Amino acid sequence: MLEFLVADENLPFSVALALMTFLALLEGVGILLGAALSGLLDALLPDSFFPEVDIDAPDTGSMGGISGLLGWLYVGKVPFLIVLILLLMSFGIGGLLLQTFTRGFTGVLLPGWMASVASFALALPTTRAGARLMSKLIPRDETEAVSEDSFIGRVAILTLGSARPGFPAQARLKDVHGQSHYVMVEPDGDAELSAGSEVLIVKKQGHLFLAIPNPNPLLSD
Repeated sequence: MLEFLVADENLPFSVALALMTFLALLEGVGILLGAALSGLLDALLPDSFFPEVDIDAPDTGSMGGISGLLGWLYVGKVPFLIVLILLLMSFGIGGLLLQTFTRGFTGVLLPGWMASVASFALALPTTRAGARLMSKLIPRDETEAVSEDSFIGRVAILTLGSARPGFPAQARLKDVHGQSHYVMVEPDGDAELSAGSEVLIVKKQGHLFLAIPNPNPLLSD
């Protein structure tokens, strides 16, 4: 079995599964510590990674390129890290299964590049199906309709590091439905916002939010 996994023809799939396991462990540890890696990654990614498209609408040809692919894979409705984990898992498992069947019928393995192309093509619809299911299950997506602009005026708690101008830190806040969101904040000014402190969101700039120290304890959740 080990010889099969480390064969040159299967190396892309074994590496993909190893990376998937590593990312899943990081996400699990982050959730236990209250600082989910997926939330941090989504906050750091540019707007182009979160296409605002109706992924269930009929294909009219209006979506194209990377934006269309990301929207089709439910990026924006499911954390990008989760989609990446699903893609790595689908690619890795699909590739190994393909090589297993190929060896069973022909006695040899497909060249690595050929098996990788075929496995990636099969992994895309599998990833989409998994992401679609996740979008209906994970708590984050129950409040996707809440505009991030509604976060302005809400109190957040810095959960990961201190925030300084040019060096954002992760903060957790609750929306009007009581659901938690992780956002990246910088101070609105020169003052440093220390880890664990309460801050008031005052402005949105792209995927970043500007905040000040909470001026009124009565605003706290």
